[in-house]
Amino acid sequence: MDDLIIIESELFKRYDNLKFGFSTKIGGVSPPPLNLNLSYSTGDKPENVKINRRLFFKKLDIDEERVTFQKQVHSSNVRYSELPQFIDGCDAIYTDKKNNFLAVSVADCIPVFLYSPETNVIAGIHAGWKGTSAEIVFSTISKLKQDYHINCKKLLAYIGPGICLDHYEVGNEVAELFNEDEKKQYGDKYLLDLKKANFNQLVKSGLSEENIETSELCTYCNPGLFHSYRRDGLKAGRMLGIIGLLKYL
Repeated sequence: MDDLIIIESELFKRYDNLKFGFSTKIGGVSPPPLNLNLSYSTGDKPENVKINRRLFFKKLDIDEERVTFQKQVHSSNVRYSELPQFIDGCDAIYTDKKNNFLAVSVADCIPVFLYSPETNVIAGIHAGWKGTSAEIVFSTISKLKQDYHINCKKLLAYIGPGICLDHYEVGNEVAELFNEDEKKQYGDKYLLDLKKANFNQLVKSGLSEENIETSELCTYCNPGLFHSYRRDGLKAGRMLGIIGLLKYL
């Protein structure tokens, strides 16, 4: 079993009060191509997932009991997490509590993580095409403005590994929901750039571009590193991204 690899954010690494990590498929006890699958909804054996999660959270040096998970439903629903728990039916969670680590599960969709150093607020967002077209990132930040009066110019964002434009083909009915700079025609279909679409929502929300970090890693293009539903279908596992406050600034 290979050692686990954790993807980090250069922006978030500047803050020692912040814990962040994004898993890959390397390591784990599940049979290939699941490997380090961290989801119970993939057909993997539950005992394998349990061990994989234990390995991942040990690598991050956090207790799984301190994690807030969400049942992601490709919505624009945003929920507050006061304490570690399971939240059903949402795709964005936020908290101002320390030692409450927010989890986002993906296998091509775009994970977006937010951190406000001024107000000690964090958020984890799952943005597939449905959530992105419904502007879930914009809605999450609007909620943070409402609840905490955050200064968006000082808000930090990390757009994590996800599928790239070259491999995300959609029909016209989906493409027409997005701006021209977020898609490219491909025969009678379109290629959709979900990272660009979510970047645009961050800028629309008032973030400074220098406070937005976008991973260039594509889940589809890296079969040895990431799970990808578009590439592997029902055989695909899931990664987890985790963000949490260790202490208040």
